[in-house]
Amino acid sequence: MAPSDTTTGHPPEPAPERPGPAELSGGSAAAGPADPAELAGRLRAVIQHLLPVLRGHSTHRDLTPSRTAALATLDAHGPLRVSELAARMNIALSTTSRTVDLLDDRGWIARRTDPLDQRASLISLNDPGRALLRAVRRETTGLLAERIGRLPPDRQHLLHAALPALEELVDDAG
Repeated sequence: MAPSDTTTGHPPEPAPERPGPAELSGGSAAAGPADPAELAGRLRAVIQHLLPVLRGHSTHRDLTPSRTAALATLDAHGPLRVSELAARMNIALSTTSRTVDLLDDRGWIARRTDPLDQRASLISLNDPGRALLRAVRRETTGLLAERIGRLPPDRQHLLHAALPALEELVDDAG
C-alpha cells in the first residue's frame, strides 16, 4: 500500500518530472519551441519559490523585500523624490512614503531639499544603507552560487545560456 499524505489522507502526488536539456533550451526539434505562456508560468513559479529561499537565509530580519527593493531602486536611480520612487517601484505613493519614513528611521537613507523645488525632498542612500545593500547582495549571491554549484554541469550550462534572455526581459521592463 502506498504511503498517504498526512494532511489529506490521499496518496502523495508524484513529483513532477524535471525538464531535460531539450525542454529547457526551447524544445526538441520534433516538439518545436516552447509555448511562451507555459514558459512564463514556469518562470514565474520558479521566481516565486526562489526569492523566499534567498530571503529566508538573510541575517537582516528587519529588511523586508519591499525595503530591499526601495534601497536597490535608490542605489540604481537615486536621488529621487518619493513620487519618483513610487513610480519606479510601481507602488502607491502612500505606501512609498511609509517605506521611506521607515528607511529613514533605520538610518539607511538621507533626505535633502530638492534644489528645483524647496517644498520637495530628494531621497538617496547613505553610507550605512549602501553597506547594508552590499551585504544583502553578497549573502544572496553566495547562497545562489552555492546552489548553482550543486547543479550538474549540463544544468549550469543551460542556466548560463538562459541569462541573456532573462536579462533582456529585465531590460524590456524598464
